[in-house]
Amino acid sequence: MPKINRYVDIDTVEREAKKDYIDRHSPFIYCESSAKKGEKFPVRVVMGKEYTHPDDPDHFIESIRLFNGETLLGEVTFNAGMLGGEGHKGHAEVTFNIVPTGSKLHLVAQAYCTKHGLWENEPVVVEVTE
Repeated sequence: MPKINRYVDIDTVEREAKKDYIDRHSPFIYCESSAKKGEKFPVRVVMGKEYTHPDDPDHFIESIRLFNGETLLGEVTFNAGMLGGEGHKGHAEVTFNIVPTGSKLHLVAQAYCTKHGLWENEPVVVEVTE
């Protein structure tokens, strides 16, 4: 099983280079805190908050996946050059439109960097109402 890297609050990290490394490789989930059962619910996943990620041929975000617990809800793959190519940086992002069931969603995003491996956010809990 590959090593899974997780986001650490960068305010607690002393070195700027380490903050950059952690932030730009971490997926962040943006969505409402509640969803309506059976209705389309947008979940946006963005790579990095403060720092952007390279888009070089040998160093780019290759994929972003969204899970509800252990169930894969969606996956998108990217090619080098999506954000402008070599020398460019940006925030890879995708919006998954899911239809919730059950009473809660436990959303987790995973992203794969071709140079620094697999990264995962802390679960985001969404209440599902009738």
